[in-house]
Amino acid sequence: MPRFTNGLPATSIDGAVWRKSARSNPNGNCVELAGLPGGEVAVRNSRDPEGPALIYTRAEMTAFIQGAKDGDFDDLVGPEAAAG
Repeated sequence: MPRFTNGLPATSIDGAVWRKSARSNPNGNCVELAGLPGGEVAVRNSRDPEGPALIYTRAEMTAFIQGAKDGDFDDLVGPEAAAG
């Protein structure tokens, strides 16, 4: 099984199927994720699809998603995004 490290070019992850939220900005300002063979999750910026990918474990992604659902990061996106 391949070993993926943070910062590798997103295009070097063979077979990655990148996907984004249905809530993504139509101007391409979004985060894309791809599941990896070992259960990890790769994350990239859609504005730079050939740029670096960050690799997270399932536990790290679970903690992040639960935190987002709980509102832990609402102050980072501003009141207009929280109201929408």
